[in-house]
Amino acid sequence: MQRTFDDEPDYFLHSAILRIHGIDLPLEEISHTLKVLPTHVHRRGERRRPGSAPFEDDAWHLASSLPREQEMTEHLRELWHVVQPSTDYLRALEARLDVFCGYRSNNGTGGFQVEPDALAIFTALDAPLSISVIVDTWLGDALSEPQKH
Repeated sequence: MQRTFDDEPDYFLHSAILRIHGIDLPLEEISHTLKVLPTHVHRRGERRRPGSAPFEDDAWHLASSLPREQEMTEHLRELWHVVQPSTDYLRALEARLDVFCGYRSNNGTGGFQVEPDALAIFTALDAPLSISVIVDTWLGDALSEPQKH
């Protein structure tokens, strides 16, 4: 049976993660300086799971703790609140920093905006904005169903 767009209410989900990657990162020092525990950490050579390729570098990640239904602006503001006192420290690390933003919706005409103050984290850290956009729609399911002639 083919689903219709009206079968499911629209959802708009957001996330933001500060990602720090490098070789021989001072993981504990980063946590101590930012006064927060990471939401993900790994060392070079460790594996995500048995049989997977080893990680090529160290990583320290901090994801926004807000519910995914909160707007992207709020996720970025939360990260900025944590990071702002330590921007000089983070910029001095021999590391690659970025802020990875995720957006997922089942509405193909949806989208998001970010208020100007929430963009401060990018310029202060001289970090790029990385974005993943996933749109789940009934159309994908309909196209994968066998066609009746």
